[in-house]
Amino acid sequence: MTPNFPLMIFAAGLGTRMGPLTKHQPKPMVKVGGKTLIDHTLDTVKHAPISRIVVNLHYHSDMLKDHLSGRNISFSDETDQLLETGGGLRKAADILETDPVFTLNSDAIWNGPDPLAMLHAAWDASKMDALLLLINPNQALGHKGNGDFILDESGEISRGPGKVYSGAQIISTSGLPDIPDDVFSLNKLWDIYAAKGRLFGLHWPGKWCDVGQPESIPLAETILRESDV
Repeated sequence: MTPNFPLMIFAAGLGTRMGPLTKHQPKPMVKVGGKTLIDHTLDTVKHAPISRIVVNLHYHSDMLKDHLSGRNISFSDETDQLLETGGGLRKAADILETDPVFTLNSDAIWNGPDPLAMLHAAWDASKMDALLLLINPNQALGHKGNGDFILDESGEISRGPGKVYSGAQIISTSGLPDIPDDVFSLNKLWDIYAAKGRLFGLHWPGKWCDVGQPESIPLAETILRESDV
């Protein structure tokens, strides 16, 4: 049986695309349907096979930390320097303790099967170093662009217009020491694993909204209303 994995929630970004909504608060504290994005994120994974949760902090870090206090969540402090997703994961590795890990963005609304449970059920450490949850573009509300990855019949993925990366994955941290930069995106780690034929994807069949800008909030609230039906 596959053990539970720790979860890294990325919550340190500046949220500049949200304009005045993030002038005095971090983006995970923006409310959608009367509830903060970070609380929606935690609700999405409340039944997932998680061993522990780590949230990284940077912008208005005290506000987010206070909001999450008392919830058995650990924090990775990036207040001195914003490290992006790859650097942030490497800094949090000791707190996460075990490998591989789930990672999840904190700025999306989901309506469908448990995303982390789906990843966990499909994980195969014998051939995978990363398993990314992907969405068809017509299911990805609020997302701009032609998609991020092409998913082949074997489950391997390559760069190109096709499916949209959802912000949820299982990934091994074993390749992080090979990256010399302090500040870097997880794209660099994906490229290392892709070169080894160990970068895989999994299609997620639900509806999803990227709440990266204010105009996405009504779209996300539509998904929430559908989930209540």
